[in-house]
Amino acid sequence: MYSLSTCWNSARHTDGRAMLQEVRDQGFEWAELSHGTRISLLPGILDAVDSGLIRISTLHNFCPLPMGVTQAAPNVFQFSSDNPRERENAFRYTIKTLDFAVRVKATLVVLHMGSIDMKEYTDRLLDMVGDGQKDAPRYQQVCEEASLKREQRKERYVTNAYETLHRIEKEAAARGLKLGIENREALEEIPLESDLFLFFREFTNPAVCYWHDTGHAQIKENLGFIQHAMHLESYADRLAGFHIHDVEFPGRDHRPPGKGMIDFAALKPWVKAEHLKVFELSPSLTADEVKEGVAHLKGIWGQE
Repeated sequence: MYSLSTCWNSARHTDGRAMLQEVRDQGFEWAELSHGTRISLLPGILDAVDSGLIRISTLHNFCPLPMGVTQAAPNVFQFSSDNPRERENAFRYTIKTLDFAVRVKATLVVLHMGSIDMKEYTDRLLDMVGDGQKDAPRYQQVCEEASLKREQRKERYVTNAYETLHRIEKEAAARGLKLGIENREALEEIPLESDLFLFFREFTNPAVCYWHDTGHAQIKENLGFIQHAMHLESYADRLAGFHIHDVEFPGRDHRPPGKGMIDFAALKPWVKAEHLKVFELSPSLTADEVKEGVAHLKGIWGQE
């Protein structure tokens, strides 16, 4: 089943029904409500859902946005924060997302888990890759420095994030919802790609699933930290679905499939009909560019 995230069009709409009508006009029967869903859009969204205009596949936390936040902010409150008040806000607004998911009959909520408080290396490394320095000794030194720093600093942030998620997983299971833990592109974000195996040993509840973002995985491959297809294969048994977008080398993501460097055919062996497949595309794309990207991907992965 394919769906289109409203990250593509939520910012330019003031009425939630019109926003979802545009998704429907793109040929989608399903939509994901993105982390840019403002409270003012809710009446129109509910009208569209209740009238049968469209169905909601998934929500991306936080949805709706917290009071006073007017633009996409999935990391406004982090599960990993050292600040207990921030962690409590992250929990509280996630519960609001879960309740809204039940209201619109979605089945899964996509989550970010937070990050390690450390120096930011991802953009620096992407700049070096873009400048052709990936094979240079200095690049390897920076990669090793980033890996060492995050290992040295991660413990308390990972502990905070896991404790928060353990609280949330119980609430999700009670509501019959799944939680999609999204792979992230930034090196400091949790769970680290090197920790994902242990993460799923910690969280054995079937309500906690793996959510594969194709663009984020490709960026991590471009940085040299994973091999995209092998990474997906490793977590296929916990896979619930995808955020689908392409990447222009080295790190410009949310491009339409076929306009970047991702080998979607190499990912196909682990794509199943029951997976939720959500196109998460840049608001800079035209309707025609969206349609072309969707057609390209379906030509590789199939129609369902």
